[in-house]
Amino acid sequence: MCIQINTPDLWLSNYPRITEQDHKYTRGHAVIFGAPELTGATRLASEAAARIGAGLVSVLCTKDTADIYKASLPAHILVRNDLNWWDERITAQLYGSGGLATSIEIKNKPTVLDADALGALPKNLNEHCILTPHEGEFSKTFPNISGKNEERALIAAQDSGAIIILKGPQTIIAHPDGRLCRNEHASASLATAGTGDVLAGLITGLLAQKMDPYAAACAAVWIHGDAAIKFGHGLVASDISEQIPRIISELRES
Repeated sequence: MCIQINTPDLWLSNYPRITEQDHKYTRGHAVIFGAPELTGATRLASEAAARIGAGLVSVLCTKDTADIYKASLPAHILVRNDLNWWDERITAQLYGSGGLATSIEIKNKPTVLDADALGALPKNLNEHCILTPHEGEFSKTFPNISGKNEERALIAAQDSGAIIILKGPQTIIAHPDGRLCRNEHASASLATAGTGDVLAGLITGLLAQKMDPYAAACAAVWIHGDAAIKFGHGLVASDISEQIPRIISELRES
């Protein structure tokens, strides 16, 4: 089993670049399925997806939560009170952050499954799907898999057919084809509520820009960790997205 250490050298050549010909749809349309109660998680994820570069971010929600989302989300994020709304220009989607209000449909689009979505996995997962469990969620989702984290993540990826991000002090990214990466670029300050929702949004935003899913997973995890390192003590989840422009500028200059 060959394990790579996550650094920008692994994925920077795949990182999305903006051109003068781009418009919002060429930069990708990310859809976030809104949580029915823990709406803050959806807000964190959608803002992260926008900040990482998705040209358009839409939150789909129920009529009961639409007013909450419309009042609390920034104007550049669209809110649609119809969980069945769809547009073929959508390029990535996220389910589960903060809760699950609808059944999961992969729809041939890159898909991130986080939090509550991990307890309702569809059967048609593939290498364009990314699962983001922390330790507790992993044990519930894959109760029969044991061993070291690297082994567990790889077995789960091969069994499910999806990319696995096993979150922890050293996050593991595993691809069904056997690729395995360990992220050591992070900070203990990430151990606070909502940071996982931000990570899910970052991944979704990169997928929306048609970044290779495995590269997007590795990039989002590294950038997430770098934001925490740069901010330092006192970090809360909403601070992470504010660090993204600086991080991306530094990466593009490197």
